[in-house]
Amino acid sequence: MKFNIALLAGDGIGPEVINEAVKVSDAIAKKFNHEITWTPALTGACAIDAVGVPYPDETHEICMAADAVLFGAIGHPKYDNNPSAPVRPEQGLLLMRKKLGLFANVRPTFTFPSLIDNSPLKRERIEGTDLVFLRELTGGIYFGEKGRRDNGETAFDNCVYTRVEVQRLAKKGFELAMTRSKKLCCVDKANVLETSRLWRETVQAMEKDYPEVEVSYEFVDAVAMRLVQWPNSYDVLITENLFGDILTDEASVISGSMGLMPSASVGEHTSLYEPIHGSYPQATGLNIANPLATVLSAAMMFEDAFGLKAEAEAIRAVVNKSLEQGIVTEDLVAKGAKSYSTSDVGDWLVANL
Repeated sequence: MKFNIALLAGDGIGPEVINEAVKVSDAIAKKFNHEITWTPALTGACAIDAVGVPYPDETHEICMAADAVLFGAIGHPKYDNNPSAPVRPEQGLLLMRKKLGLFANVRPTFTFPSLIDNSPLKRERIEGTDLVFLRELTGGIYFGEKGRRDNGETAFDNCVYTRVEVQRLAKKGFELAMTRSKKLCCVDKANVLETSRLWRETVQAMEKDYPEVEVSYEFVDAVAMRLVQWPNSYDVLITENLFGDILTDEASVISGSMGLMPSASVGEHTSLYEPIHGSYPQATGLNIANPLATVLSAAMMFEDAFGLKAEAEAIRAVVNKSLEQGIVTEDLVAKGAKSYSTSDVGDWLVANL
């Protein structure tokens, strides 16, 4: 098979971790007789520096023409430290999601047996954790009207959802639940927010179409608490944009490192695959960033975008092998053990495929 993949390395450690995922993907392609054409494109701070906007039209055209997008990270301190900057890298991420119609962010959280004690949570609380968040990605407070009034002394951010936006995200949640343990949790704040009441009534109306799925409804604050108490009590969770942003980052530490969790953003056009971590500017250029989340995102891409389960399993297997044998970057290294560079880990994965 032949694939055209848009390659958006982005900022910070993005290019470094993307490079290792490309090496692994090319090795898998060679092993299974596929052919990959990589098409690089600018996004984020590097795009602002080059052409003045964080998501150029040329980049969008490349993404639309691709079979999938492999994405690194966005963000730079010179924008983080300037709240009044008129153009920001993160604007490119929001615009990309909107223009590509990426309305569902798929964020798995699972544990690795060899790293179970790396988690800040007790072993008995997290063993067996294997959950997936579906976060609505193109609506809510991030995309609502925002501004200032009263001479700048009052700020507002409007949270708006339509029933259609809720239905299309919930449909993916129900469908995913049907392939797993048939348990679905709708996370909202329906005791306070009108948008959450719309979420709840919409999902309730859809239950009849999926009679085999057991649906629960929980307030976001309760879920935030239970995620660190009994995360293995959850399977598939659906929620709105802001709640999902916060809860998925909370869930990511269960595995022991943000450098381990992959994600996908899917919807109307080309799907995008990316690690959940940020641009980590402090590590830029030091060859110390953990590439495994990006490599596992490539595995998600092979399975979900291309339907190639054996290729995805081969990547996951070699990642597990690297963890078991301690071929890891400094964020995962055991006390007194040797740490490996970003590129060393990638080279080891390729050699062991």
